[in-house]
Amino acid sequence: MKRENQLTVLLFLVALTEIISEYFRFLPLIYVFKPTISVVLMALYWVTSAKREVLFFLTISTSLLTNVLFIPNDIQFIFLGLIAFVIHRIINIYYIIKLTKIKDILPILLASVPFFLIFFYIFIDTDLLSKEVFYIMILHNILISLMGGFALANYVLNENNRSMWLTICVLFFVSLHFLIFIEKFYISLNIFRPIAMTLNTFAYYSFYKFVLANETNSQSSILVN
Repeated sequence: MKRENQLTVLLFLVALTEIISEYFRFLPLIYVFKPTISVVLMALYWVTSAKREVLFFLTISTSLLTNVLFIPNDIQFIFLGLIAFVIHRIINIYYIIKLTKIKDILPILLASVPFFLIFFYIFIDTDLLSKEVFYIMILHNILISLMGGFALANYVLNENNRSMWLTICVLFFVSLHFLIFIEKFYISLNIFRPIAMTLNTFAYYSFYKFVLANETNSQSSILVN
């Protein structure tokens, strides 16, 4: 427990340093501390998890790559970052489905509709997208909308500690996606990137808590049986 607490404190100290660096756009610190958040989170999971699931490390590693590619405010890096982000999101969704053992897809599709409407409205309303980015953004909007619908439906149908953490996690992810899109293609303000990193940190910490809650529940079920 002591090591877990130490790593949790370290995680949020690193995140705070990164958030401050983002506000002042001090790139040397950003390149160091942005990926360090993911590294510390993986170390935290390694210490606290009995399973040490490979999919968790794969999810966080692809997130690390995405975050690094999004540091330069350049359309080519944004394009590569979006490709990495789509790969990351597919792995992320697959992992969530594996953990929650979904049985009925209809509630998820219905719960995804509001997210589809919001993201495709702001998406179609911009003419700043290149042809390559256009198709990737369509795919990513579909994935984040399905993820939002999945979390919402899961919370309504299975109200427990695990679904609570998943809902919190996805709400942060949805807010992050919205903010990044606005910042990259509509208006860029200094405050956006610190807010984005705050959302990113809490999203992945919530995801870690969701994974841990599922693993704890699985172990309890095995012991009971």
